[in-house]
Amino acid sequence: MHILFITDNIPFPPISGDRIRVYQLLKRIGRTHYVSIAAPIRNKEEEQGAQVLKKICQHVLTANQPRQSPLAHLPGLLQTALSGRPLELHFLTSKELQEKIRALLETGQVDIVQCEHSRMAHYADVLPANSGAKTLLAFHNVAARQFDTIYKVTDSLMPKFRAWLFSRQMRRWEARCVRKFDRCVTVSENDRSLLLQDVPQKHIELVANGVDIQACQPLLRPMGAPTLILIGLMSYQPYTDSAIYFCETILPLIRKAVGGVKVLVVGPNPPIRVKRLNGNGVIVTGRVTEVAPYYQDACISVVPLRAGGGTRLKILEAMAFGRPVVSTSLGCEGLNVQHEEHLLIADEPQQFADCVLRLLRNDDLYTRIANNARARVEAEYDWDVLATQMLKIYDDLVKA
Repeated sequence: MHILFITDNIPFPPISGDRIRVYQLLKRIGRTHYVSIAAPIRNKEEEQGAQVLKKICQHVLTANQPRQSPLAHLPGLLQTALSGRPLELHFLTSKELQEKIRALLETGQVDIVQCEHSRMAHYADVLPANSGAKTLLAFHNVAARQFDTIYKVTDSLMPKFRAWLFSRQMRRWEARCVRKFDRCVTVSENDRSLLLQDVPQKHIELVANGVDIQACQPLLRPMGAPTLILIGLMSYQPYTDSAIYFCETILPLIRKAVGGVKVLVVGPNPPIRVKRLNGNGVIVTGRVTEVAPYYQDACISVVPLRAGGGTRLKILEAMAFGRPVVSTSLGCEGLNVQHEEHLLIADEPQQFADCVLRLLRNDDLYTRIANNARARVEAEYDWDVLATQMLKIYDDLVKA
């Protein structure tokens, strides 16, 4: 079997949730089947990542997509609007990449075309009528809801309007995509239910996000001053908001009860608003080559997300490393975890602070949560298990 993944970026290095998922599945599926990938390239690092992927992929199709001035985008935006597609899709469209995809499909070698994210679904339009390939759309999140939550926590006028507009455009687009593709996959039951509300007759599969159980071994609890870790792609607006919200609103409540608490804000591309948090016991690292040393220094992982969608791979990562998690309801949404058993959940600032304080003060609770969480990720969220689920879907799809 030959599966072509179409993604919006090269998933190496795997520095964000969607890249981690694609890379981990590519590696595992590529052990027993042919896999190829098609993605735009925007910088030198992605060019180097494409070379790494050639070790596991049959074909690595790329097209340079450099940044352009806003005026240069105007004709394309008008064309996208007239086609009835969300305007954001224009920035992810490459005619060069479409032609390379079409040429590969015309060989008849590809059995399944798998688009990652609904924002890449329009690439399936280049599928030749006689290729015989089936189509699968993988929803890392439901973008309509994702941007609706971003709209609610955004203060700036233009970003708020953009989130509102994109949320409404994507609601129509995603329903249209579900109807068009042969099979769809979501990472959570919540997302699956949302899509089925608009397209109830469609068969939609669930394959969760995961973690590399072997690579993420439980760490000993650190000694010294209590240190918390907040980790994620900091250029992603929900993580920007969560870092500022935690450091400015929740951390002072924690420090009222326990002095000297430190925070590690770890993740690529922090905007200036996050960089300004650095200091007074808050360390903004930017991108790091290895996350394990930062988990080793921290005793608790905090996930104060108020916006976003899908499921958080970083929660699974923390659980695998043996770090208890305190999360908002939205932060852990879609994961098979329970409050007081696998993590602690709180949505109000004082409640969130209290949960962190409980873990700092109660060794039995700390150990029980950490052990239960590790057992849960071992049982349900190992990438090897999830790749096997994807292979079963592929088998069913090509036989249909």
